[in-house]
Amino acid sequence: MPSDPASPVRPGERHRLTSLQGLAALSLDAMASVAYGPEAIVLVLATAGGVGLGYTLPVTLAIAVLLAVLVASYRQVIAAFPDGGGAYAVARAHLGRRAGLTAAASLVLDYVLNVAVSVTAGVAALTSAFPSLYPDRLWLCLGVLALVTVVNLRGIVDSARAFIVPTAVFVGSILTLIAVGLFRDGPVSTETAAGHAPVLAENATTVGALLLIKAFASGCSALTGVEAVANAVPSFKAPAARRAQRTEVALGALLGVMLIGLSILIARFRIQPVEGVTVLAQLADASLGHGWGFYVVQFATVVLLALAANTSFGGLPVLMSLLARDNFLPHVFRLKADREVHRHGVLALAGVATLLLLFSGGDTNTLVPLFAIGVFVGFTICQAGMVVHWRSRRSPGWRTRAFLSGFGALLTGVSTIVVTATKFTEGAWLIVLALPALVVLFERVHRAYGHIDERIALGRLPEAPHRERSLVIVPVSHLSRLTSEALNAAVSMGDEVRAVTVTHRQDPEDQEASRELRRDWERWSPGVELSSEHRTIGRPVSEYVRRIYRYHPNTRVTVLIPEVEPDRLWQRLLQNQRGAVLAHAVRRDTQAAICRLRFRLGPQAHSRRAPEAQSGRGPQLRRGPGAGAFEGGAGRPGASGARAGDTGRPGAGSGSSGSTPGRSGADTGGASIPRPPRS
Repeated sequence: MPSDPASPVRPGERHRLTSLQGLAALSLDAMASVAYGPEAIVLVLATAGGVGLGYTLPVTLAIAVLLAVLVASYRQVIAAFPDGGGAYAVARAHLGRRAGLTAAASLVLDYVLNVAVSVTAGVAALTSAFPSLYPDRLWLCLGVLALVTVVNLRGIVDSARAFIVPTAVFVGSILTLIAVGLFRDGPVSTETAAGHAPVLAENATTVGALLLIKAFASGCSALTGVEAVANAVPSFKAPAARRAQRTEVALGALLGVMLIGLSILIARFRIQPVEGVTVLAQLADASLGHGWGFYVVQFATVVLLALAANTSFGGLPVLMSLLARDNFLPHVFRLKADREVHRHGVLALAGVATLLLLFSGGDTNTLVPLFAIGVFVGFTICQAGMVVHWRSRRSPGWRTRAFLSGFGALLTGVSTIVVTATKFTEGAWLIVLALPALVVLFERVHRAYGHIDERIALGRLPEAPHRERSLVIVPVSHLSRLTSEALNAAVSMGDEVRAVTVTHRQDPEDQEASRELRRDWERWSPGVELSSEHRTIGRPVSEYVRRIYRYHPNTRVTVLIPEVEPDRLWQRLLQNQRGAVLAHAVRRDTQAAICRLRFRLGPQAHSRRAPEAQSGRGPQLRRGPGAGAFEGGAGRPGASGARAGDTGRPGAGSGSSGSTPGRSGADTGGASIPRPPRS
């Protein structure tokens, strides 16, 4: 489909969705709900016996009306908020921040629970066909989740392409089931339900309004996923809003046809709920017979239920990106990978879903009571926000649109109350607690970012830049080529450079190594002062930096930590990681800037040998214990945490710094910084 010529070509356009791909990537949750939506209605009405089952079609038609209202409303949401976000964007713009955060929290919960419920329901359908797999259902759930996660990490377009075929097979099989069943006078087969006890109340003669409302609320679980397209508008190719609207309408039409068609067949074939067999399986048996058609429907249902989690992977990362943009979630969720995928959002969703699967043990019934409440809250807030939107815009036809949105808000609000009340003791109380907890979390993150912005004066003109004297401190343990590289880097960074070595007062071996280092330093004569610090209770290098600040508060101090970067990944296990320890101590105790100099080993590093080393000439220095590159493992025995700066490689890092040989602090355009006295 050609793009709108007025719309600029967006970066990464080839990694965005077409309308068909969007239907496959973002509608799996809604499509798969036909497997349990009609059954949820039948199970509630069955408590009123055969009289209650007669209301299956009217209840379904009421749900279809709500579906039409939601589709029409979300179509307008897409046009009004093309940056995505759905209920969150609407509520934040028209109902205030707190309502927006409540909508966002409800959507987050719904998306996370959708992943867990979809995966467990798909695996449950599989283990029903193959009972021998039942003991391994948790591992199967984790395997399916890992598969969907990996596919989504490759980009939403790749996931859409992978799921187009399963979606098409499922939709085609359900529509075929309906079309064939409409021409049947009675069920072809009842083999699936044979021998199973019916779940049907006896001697019931009336159906109360409360029961119908409860059936309506339970059946509304089939509407989960309708909002996903509006949440992920930026994932579509240009013109994104138009493509998303087409996808939303196609989703609503397909879902409505399937729900109404299945309900008609339930009434025609007088389907009753039985233990251990789904209503959809009975309908497939009655319409297509117990042959290959029946198994195609079952297999397609298993696959689509397992993959319905992809809807969450398409919508939640975009929502988290918008929350991060507004400073309600860490900014890392705003980052995109090369394939236009919010990788951190995908991984976070997979991680939380994994915890839910472990908590439930792969059991669907443990999670179902928590499902759908969140999305109803989002529906209600979104519809209420759109009422305000139309009243403020007062565009032609705004009264009709506002009425539809208000009617939808009323219906979904009633459904929210009914579902929460009826399922409160079954686990819905957890959602009641989790919703405000998430809102509080968003608020705390927002306050933290506000505090940071205030401290760094974000958005205000800063003072004019001015020069301050700078001092670079480099930890040293011995002399090596790494020492020379650290020296070169240090003199390029600061006005003055000092090297610091740390020794144990009570360790004779350490004292001897320190004397050798000082003798070698004098023979090398780089023109840089070498200071000795002794180990105390505190970190010696950070204590040295604190003394600099105490006596020279206007000095810019940088601690340069040289480290070897091996040319093999596994060789990093040999490093003592003292660079990270030292950096942590300096960062924790001082305000000094930290620079970690990476000295890479490999062909390029070896080709840059100093002329003196290549010719074999020059003073030969004694190498202390553990001083050789990758020699000595973790350093000299008995010298744990030995000299500060021992970070370059396993056994001993090295580093030195200084101004260029023969260049004193006075040569840099000002008096050198006096050495601070020992405290």
